[in-house]
Amino acid sequence: MAFEGLSNRLQDIFRKLRGKGKITEEDVKVAMREVRLALLEADVNFKVVKDFVSRIRERAVGQEVLQSLTPGQQIVKIVYDEMTELMGGSQSKLNFTGQSPGIIMAVGLQGSGKTTTVAKLGKMLKKQGKRPLFAACDVYRPAAIKQLQVLGEQVDVPVFSMGKANPVDISRGAVEYARNHNRDVVILDTAGRLHINEELMNELKEIKAAVPPDEILLVVDAMTGQDAVNVAESFERELGLTGIVLTKLDGDTRGGAALSVKAVTGRPIKLVGMGEKLDALDVFYPDRMASRILGMGDVLSLVEKAQATFDTQKAKEMERKIRQQEFTLEDFLEQMQQVRSMGPLEELLGMIPGVSKQLKGIKPNIDEKGINRIEAIIKSMTLEERRNPAIINGSRKKRIARGSGTRVQDVNRLLKQFEESNKLMKQFAELGSRKGKKGGKLPLKFPF
Repeated sequence: MAFEGLSNRLQDIFRKLRGKGKITEEDVKVAMREVRLALLEADVNFKVVKDFVSRIRERAVGQEVLQSLTPGQQIVKIVYDEMTELMGGSQSKLNFTGQSPGIIMAVGLQGSGKTTTVAKLGKMLKKQGKRPLFAACDVYRPAAIKQLQVLGEQVDVPVFSMGKANPVDISRGAVEYARNHNRDVVILDTAGRLHINEELMNELKEIKAAVPPDEILLVVDAMTGQDAVNVAESFERELGLTGIVLTKLDGDTRGGAALSVKAVTGRPIKLVGMGEKLDALDVFYPDRMASRILGMGDVLSLVEKAQATFDTQKAKEMERKIRQQEFTLEDFLEQMQQVRSMGPLEELLGMIPGVSKQLKGIKPNIDEKGINRIEAIIKSMTLEERRNPAIINGSRKKRIARGSGTRVQDVNRLLKQFEESNKLMKQFAELGSRKGKKGGKLPLKFPF
């Protein structure tokens, strides 16, 4: 989970402060020393750490803080404000100047996940009503064009290619093609190198001059830590950027690049890659990320994920089934798959205020393998068995267990849990029915 190490350290530090009725300047000094070490261990740029801690210390030793009724909470609020500002202050949206088509130039080194990010971005823009076109401008890396074409098919976005032609000509051709084929955004997948060199920069500068882009987005691998910040600084100096896309943020438990890159380059993080799936690209919200790091949760992002995943009509139909006690294992499987499509359960729980502090203690309850096992068991049932589990006798259980690669005990456990859940839903339905006569509503929509 992103920032896991830093988050745990900071929460422990501030828990000690909140436990004190009165805080002295010495307490603040000790806490800031620990904060400094935590940030450095998270691979945050040392200059950024120095300035960050200095600003917090200056604000935290003020009389309005130390003499307040809750000085510990006041200091946490100061850290939250400063951390939010450090990462950009507010969301930075993709900006289009009004030219048609809009042009996004994706740049970066090899291995940063640039081509995959182009595909993710295309899918995101499609959801927003755009009609994107990919331009295969990487004519050097073996199979780069083919990779983009395969990804383009997966997200249903056309790919403009001219084979091994000059990347500048490909860029011009893509823009012209977009104008003639009603495509309103062109995403240029430019070539990368193993390291920054003059040849790479010159080519990117020529493309920039030939088809002036609305956005120049640098794609960097968050797991490379300070190297990602150094790369961003070089690209900004040589090419000029409009924003950063951090990939593999879900795999970086330190997160130092995210906390450093804005302060070092002056360019905001606009998007973050949070997984391998092609819909795992999120808008970056500095305030929400600061909230998650400090253990305050991120309810807004959780709600947005739910809204994007759950269909309103299906939700109403599910509520009807619960009311009328028609909820089946087939419905349960559908609900479970919808929840899983929102992302890893541990990540979702981390968005709930207060829960992130307890994650270590409940990991066995959100075992992904256990959920896979449940899914396999239900999928090994016939349609009739899913809709009417009461018909599942001993021989059927053995068949289901063989088909799902589990034990009969696992099948029995699932059936028992489902039966108990149905009893609970029946009680809620009866309660909702009684309240309905008084103008109340069913208090439960999604039990799973």
